[in-house]
Amino acid sequence: MQPPEIFHRAARRLRRDRIASRFGESDFLRRFMIEGLSERLDAVTREFADVLDLGCFDAGLALPGTRIVRADPGFAFARAAGGVQCDEDRLPFADGSFDLVVSAGTLDQVNDLPGALSLIRRVLRPDGLFLAAFTGGGTLSTLRGTLMAAEQERPAARVHPQVNLQSAGDLLMRAGFALPVADSETLNVRYASFGRLIEDLRGMAGTSLLADRAPLSRTTLAEAAARFGERADAGGRVSEQFEVIYLTGWAPSPDQPKPARRGSATVSLAEALRPKH
Repeated sequence: MQPPEIFHRAARRLRRDRIASRFGESDFLRRFMIEGLSERLDAVTREFADVLDLGCFDAGLALPGTRIVRADPGFAFARAAGGVQCDEDRLPFADGSFDLVVSAGTLDQVNDLPGALSLIRRVLRPDGLFLAAFTGGGTLSTLRGTLMAAEQERPAARVHPQVNLQSAGDLLMRAGFALPVADSETLNVRYASFGRLIEDLRGMAGTSLLADRAPLSRTTLAEAAARFGERADAGGRVSEQFEVIYLTGWAPSPDQPKPARRGSATVSLAEALRPKH
């Protein structure tokens, strides 16, 4: 049975194509994610040869000494990076093609996230590493609140459904990853206006891609902007948060340490990234 199409695939591709030439103006969130992923990768002493940059955007992820295949759900990003256009839950790569898969900033917009994670595990070689970062359940809480307040009588779904930290870890386990770890960090950004926040979301292809999204009227937007402004601090700025969930998992291999019995302990990030001998 196919999962429901929560996100509009064609709209997602089109949005990404529209912002490809100016993504650098609103890439702060992805840069934050890449920094976090780089810190986690630095804890691994082993070397990687073949890497899949899944959701490559402007190919800002650099891993010297590796062969990187770039893939993106948007055609313009994929073409500019010399890569492949594909959705994360429809990967065209053969099993065991990579020893490292890195994804920064796209897995929160995938219709079949469990399926995507299973495919990622399959394209990894035994003992290959998967590192991902995407926005989680605490993201855009201010925007969500202002939109709901602006549409009190007939609120509509405006912000994407989001995965919380516990569910993210469970999804890694369901996909068959060994030593799964999920952790999170929060990035707080202070905005001078509602319009600036919306422009940033547009610039990172982060506005609503819901398949059944309803248009926003000018009246609703004006009301939301007013509600947003009411939350301003003494300096006239409103804080918005982005919760970034990081996933770490290994493709199973016979020489890996066996995890403790489920429920008896929690595998730490340091243990999961410990070099293997």
